[in-house]
Amino acid sequence: MDTNQRGSEVLSPELRDIDFDKIRKKVFELCGIDLHEGKRELVKARLGKRLREGRFRSFKEYYQYIVTEEGAEELIAMIDAISTNLTSFFREAGHFRKLESLFPAMLNGTSGIPKINIWCAGCSTGEEAYSIAMTAREAMNRSAGLKIWATDISTKVLKIAATGIYPEERVKKIPAELVKKYFAMGQGDWRGHYRVKNFLQESIEFARFNLMETLPGRDLFDIIFCRNVMIYFNKETQAALVHRFYTCLKKGGHLFVGHSESLTGLPHQFKYIEPSVYCK
Repeated sequence: MDTNQRGSEVLSPELRDIDFDKIRKKVFELCGIDLHEGKRELVKARLGKRLREGRFRSFKEYYQYIVTEEGAEELIAMIDAISTNLTSFFREAGHFRKLESLFPAMLNGTSGIPKINIWCAGCSTGEEAYSIAMTAREAMNRSAGLKIWATDISTKVLKIAATGIYPEERVKKIPAELVKKYFAMGQGDWRGHYRVKNFLQESIEFARFNLMETLPGRDLFDIIFCRNVMIYFNKETQAALVHRFYTCLKKGGHLFVGHSESLTGLPHQFKYIEPSVYCK
């Protein structure tokens, strides 16, 4: 739809029950996120901005547009807007201490350059993936052989992750020796920012991936991080995702979920190791 055909003035329309229901069903169909009634105001606020920018006169008009072929890009933008992307470097630090402790066993008995394959599912703006990479490199004393597949459904956050550039306040809690080793300080217009150094970035592949889709053919993973993601799914979707994680882990591989998450109440074959850490 040509934006010129829309209203010349966009007010703040109400999110009617019928429109909220259509939007929540579409989001669930696409990416499994359960937008229950408690998320209604979040949806209204975040999509209200999309309505204003696109000069849509109502949520009804907006929905009618995103389900058309012409509205495919806006549909992706809607998912970007709905997705919650709270993250930080070394968030839930205990997980990274646990990750570090796993490397001796993973490297034991390997000849030549060891190959460690890690999936960071729901990587957001990249802090978690880079935290995993730093932890792994410190434990391995090299980055050769390390492959991290970092995925998210949001194209917006992936663009930030791929640049590896962060304002100073985002990196100030990282130990100074790690900042010196893995980040370059910005100069001129980039003063007050830090960029992840190329040799660390080279071990990470950032890619858009919907956790509801079939996993593309890849080697089995040694480690999967999927933290603070499943809380947005219903139990049925959580169970299906946990099963998918189990099938794509190597025997002895580990799954990390968020500290506020648990596999309790879900059918699964994982062995419990400690809170929010499981082993195949």
